This record gives sequence, C-alpha cells and structure tokens, in this order.
Amino acid sequence: MADKKLHVAVIFGGRSGEHEVSLMSARSVLSVLDPARYEVTQIGITHEGKWLTGEDVLDKFETGKLDGLENFLLSPDPSLVTRHSPPMIDVYFPVLHGTFGEDGTLQGLFEMADVAYVGAGVVGSAVGMDKGVFKDVMIANNIPVVDMLLVLRAEIESDIHSVIEKAEKIGDYPLFTKPANLGSSVGVTKCNNRSDLQEGLMEAAAFDRRVLIQKGVKNVREIEVSVLGNDEPIASFCGEILPSREFYSYESKYIDGTSGLIIPAPLPEEISECIREYAVRAYKAIDCAGMARVDFFLEKDTNKVYLNELNSIPGFTKISMYPKLWEASGLPYHKLVDRLIELAMERKADRDRTSHMYRSGA
Repeated sequence: MADKKLHVAVIFGGRSGEHEVSLMSARSVLSVLDPARYEVTQIGITHEGKWLTGEDVLDKFETGKLDGLENFLLSPDPSLVTRHSPPMIDVYFPVLHGTFGEDGTLQGLFEMADVAYVGAGVVGSAVGMDKGVFKDVMIANNIPVVDMLLVLRAEIESDIHSVIEKAEKIGDYPLFTKPANLGSSVGVTKCNNRSDLQEGLMEAAAFDRRVLIQKGVKNVREIEVSVLGNDEPIASFCGEILPSREFYSYESKYIDGTSGLIIPAPLPEEISECIREYAVRAYKAIDCAGMARVDFFLEKDTNKVYLNELNSIPGFTKISMYPKLWEASGLPYHKLVDRLIELAMERKADRDRTSHMYRSGA
C-alpha cells in the first residue's frame, strides 16, 4: 500500500469567463504531476457545464474538438461509485477560475460527495470570490481596503444615472468597475469619466448580477503574496507587478505576457512584514485552505497598504505570480503541487473526524 499511486483528477475549463485561463493553468499543473507518484484523470467542463473525460481531454478542449470523450458524473451521494471507478479517485484538483469553480459551488459538491479536494472549502471559496462580501469581512477584521460601492445589475438597468451619481461620491476619477464574482481582470474597466463609467457598469453587469465600483488608488504599486496551508498557513515573499498596460488587465496577464514581475519586491522590511501579516490574517478570516494569492495596493507617496483581493484558486500558468512567489521562497513548482495534494488529504482526514450525527442522551 505504501507504493500505491494516488489517483488525482485534475478538473479544468468550466462555465466561466475564465475558461481559457483555466486551460492554461491546467496545462502547467498536468506537466508536473509525477507519473511515478500519481495516476491522473483529466476532467474537462465545457462552457455549457458538461463534464467530460477520456484520452487527451485538455488537448481536445484547447482545439475545441471533443469527439471521443465520455461523460463524467460525480454524484453528491457518497455511497455511489461512478462507472469510471475503480480505481477510486483519491483527490480532486480543481484548476477552475471564477464562477462555478472557485465560488463555493463546486466545493459544495465535493463536500456532499465526501471526497478530498485541493483548495478552500465552501465558505472560504464563496467569500473570497465575492469581492463585496470579502471587503466587508476585511473591514470587520481591521484590514484596510479601498473605498467601494456595491450595486446590483437591476439598479444599473433601471436607473444607471442614479448609480453613477452614487459612484462619483466615492472619490474622484479614475474609478474601477468590476464583476463581484469573477477574476483574471475579466470585465474590469478603468473609468476616467462619466462615459467610461457608464460603459464599465454595463460591461461588468454582463458577467455578474453584483457589480463593484472601486475608488482608484493613484500613484500605486501592486504587491502580491502567496499563502499556503490549512490551519497554520504561511506566506511567501512579496512580489511586485509592473503592468505592461494602464492597469493589470486580462491582456497583460495572459495575452502579451509583457508585464514585469519583481521577486522579492523592493520594500522596506516593516512594510513587507505588514503585507505578509495582512495576507495570513485575511486567509484565516475567511477560513481559506490549501492556497490563495492575496493582492495589495501600496501608495507610493504615503506607503499606505490596502488589501485588494484574495484569489482562492490563483492562476497556475507559467507566468503566474502564485507559483513564482513560492519558487523564489524555496518551494519549486512540482513540490508546490505535491504539497497542495498533501494539504487536500490532510483536510479530508480532519473532516472525517467531524461527527454528523447526534443522539440526545447518548
């Protein structure tokens, strides 16, 4: 049994605006799973939500030619075994970004099915995904965030001019609009005037029913920290993003690949430690687990720190900050993936200790 390979199912694609980013991340993760240690099953989820498995799933998803793949069913009934087993899958590794993958919905299925899985649970995933709720939790924990306003798509569609008036009270332009439940800068707009704001609100509302309007921080540095662990998480070195465009957009992250990364970030020791402490505090505050990348703004003039977002399934592409920060901190990519699988198994073992039955007087 000691030599038994772990059966890992890597899940990618998904019903999200970040579908293509997920495929890029999955390619990198799959490339470092040691065949001597793991038996790997690839599971792709289409834009429509269909789960498919078989041979060369990722290749077929990348080309859009899904012929020959078969349906995969993960039942919420833990007593049922899918027709794709044996062998049983030991741990699920979701490499999904955004809605229906990183927002707690998939994690709820994993919990009901009683399986081991990489990353945060339902609460950590849902709170980390929803930028409005997340910022409220940060404020409750005395972690500084940028001023923001949360509005509903229904408000935008019924009276966009009223929304614009309320948004302009947050602060001077530029303002940023973004979907509350999406990542990779999908649907994010930098608004320099009212016209931009109107367009940005409509753009963000196309991706979510909840839209965040955020004050722009002027003369700012973008700092990121990777966090790893379950009950006792640790933080990596700080890294700094040098966007190749006006802000760290989807294109600068994944298309042109020209944004610069400085690791470790050139920061005074006290500021670096402050950022790393905030990252771990935020991680614990939302009951995150496994991994997260925590993003900060640092005002150049005042050195004031603002926590911007926490990503519970950060990008794993070859140019992604999360693995690069751990590599610089002494944990190479392949060992990072191994550690995430170990943390998933440890968390499952801890869940198994929890009683779900109560008998009065017993």
